[in-house]
Amino acid sequence: MIIVLTGPTGSGKSDLALSLASRLGAAIINADAFQVYQELNIATAKPTLEMRTRAPHYLYDFVPLDSAYNVAEYQQDMRSALEFCLQKNQTVIIAGGTGLYIKAALYDYEFAQRPKVDMTAYETMDEDMLYATLRHLDPSSAEKIHPHNRQRVLRAIEICLSTGESKSQIEAKQSHKLLYPTMFFGLEQEREDLYRRVERRVDRMFEDGLLEETLPLIERYGREQMAFRAIGVKELFPYIDGQANLEETKDLIKKNTRNYIKRQMTWFRNQFEMVWVRDEEDLLTHL
Repeated sequence: MIIVLTGPTGSGKSDLALSLASRLGAAIINADAFQVYQELNIATAKPTLEMRTRAPHYLYDFVPLDSAYNVAEYQQDMRSALEFCLQKNQTVIIAGGTGLYIKAALYDYEFAQRPKVDMTAYETMDEDMLYATLRHLDPSSAEKIHPHNRQRVLRAIEICLSTGESKSQIEAKQSHKLLYPTMFFGLEQEREDLYRRVERRVDRMFEDGLLEETLPLIERYGREQMAFRAIGVKELFPYIDGQANLEETKDLIKKNTRNYIKRQMTWFRNQFEMVWVRDEEDLLTHL
């Protein structure tokens, strides 16, 4: 049995996944794009080492911080982990909030090898110009991508330039059939309750040593690492440069997290046939 447990950032997926795994004798496979990286623990709210001793955990904390890990690599790693668990007849809980990673792993997405494109000129554009470029190259994808989601805008432009086709045209050719019998669950909370959890979570990150953990990593590896695009890291750059104080930095992380939650919820509701649940007992009634 494969159970997907997803939902917005800060909703309590890791705790619920661990409790559920204990009851079902299940393994947990990570579906968070940033929890794959080594060393970056507090900003990514990675399950602790102690939590990971209480049930088998896969695809956490295994990618070097200076690697540019991508969704195609994750697809291969996830499917390998799935096959390993399923061959042992073990229930699998896929836990995390990166919807594209979940969909790429469980559906028949194909990632073709594409020619390398020099994106230097586009990487220096401001967000308005960059988004205008995407609207010109691929209006359909531009409608689905938030103008401020710089990473996804750049990726869609890169696909157009490297293939001569738009991202939406390539996706239209794929059937996106589900490859595994899977039950999809979303952990749902009232929006205001979730936002309060986000406030507490960000404050706790700083209390737990976010700066002490992250600033030396930024100094060691530089600012351009893929892992440092995580919310909770990229907002530290103005603080490092003396352009924002600590409270302004915390407020920016909270604001960006709330905005990300809105995008997550829109994506989940449009992409998966999902059962929304409030807690573990609610979820268990559907198994």
